[in-house]
Amino acid sequence: MNILIDIGHPAHVHNYRNLARELENREHQVFWTVKELTMAKRLLDLYGFSYTVLPRKSDRLLGKVFKQIVYDLLLLRFCLKHRINIAIGTSVSIAHVSRLSKVASIVFDDDDDDVQPMVTKYVNPYADALLSPDTLKGKRKRQDTIYYAGYHELAYLYPNRFSPDPQVLADAGLRVGECFFIMRFNVFKAHHDVGIKGLSIEQKLKLVDILQPLGRILITTERGIEPELKKYQLNISPNKLHSLMYYATLFLGDSQTMTSEAAVLGVPSLRCNSFAGRISNLEEVEHKYGLTFGFTPDNFDALLGKLCELVERPDLKKEWQIKRQKMLADKIDVTAFWLWFVENYPESKTIMLNEPDYCQRFRN
Repeated sequence: MNILIDIGHPAHVHNYRNLARELENREHQVFWTVKELTMAKRLLDLYGFSYTVLPRKSDRLLGKVFKQIVYDLLLLRFCLKHRINIAIGTSVSIAHVSRLSKVASIVFDDDDDDVQPMVTKYVNPYADALLSPDTLKGKRKRQDTIYYAGYHELAYLYPNRFSPDPQVLADAGLRVGECFFIMRFNVFKAHHDVGIKGLSIEQKLKLVDILQPLGRILITTERGIEPELKKYQLNISPNKLHSLMYYATLFLGDSQTMTSEAAVLGVPSLRCNSFAGRISNLEEVEHKYGLTFGFTPDNFDALLGKLCELVERPDLKKEWQIKRQKMLADKIDVTAFWLWFVENYPESKTIMLNEPDYCQRFRN
């Protein structure tokens, strides 16, 4: 088959890179299209994937609408030219293109309907198949959503898909066993981020003041960094970041994805943004497994209290790895399930709708 993966965020490269390799190993031809995003392109280069670049995304809402029409037309032309059979991804365009052609679309969406109303209205209803983590069961407007026991982050951080590289510590100028903290700050310019707040510069500096006496601070950010924090900026190849995260003492920030990544790696994570309490995946990771903690910016003092509590625990790393194993025992190899679903589509959709527990066959 000819399969297209369309991505609009650097995290999507991680989501689908193992799936792409598995498909290629089975002699399918995989094409990638990517928006003009420096980090996404860099990751694709680092992992050795060829790709076609689409125009840069707009930060303005009206610009996003216009650009979406452009993306749909470009992707339709691409699919016709390369005779694409199935288009997959967390993508608006593939759902639209499938309605204008014979290309089948499989959308992987792990966000709640109420935090992404535009996607809920203009994307998910048009996909031929919609796959979501089972934390969203009963919360989707689309009744034939396919649910599975996993998170997007487990597509690349499941134990048999990921092994941390200890060399990353030397690359970051760290010693084995050294205490260090990773921080991540977002810019909140996606369509669903309107009115959403993360950490203010004053709150970031407060966290730095608390952590500085305890260990090294390494900060990663989407677009630029405040001058006051520049000296903490992390300079490491992005494909090594998950290995570094594995060895971190703690993660703090206002990023949804990196909070989840830290949690599934067994690293305590603290998140502060307006989405706290509204994301089903993170709510499960927090309240069922105790791997992460979410706070709104207005509740920053509670975050500080939790931070001070955690750094005083003597066996924090060991405690979180036990929690991680409990979580992993409930989850499947997400990439293996996705591979089966794509290769066997549309029969796989029928199987999952008739036998929802079929995904449990992809446990290790």
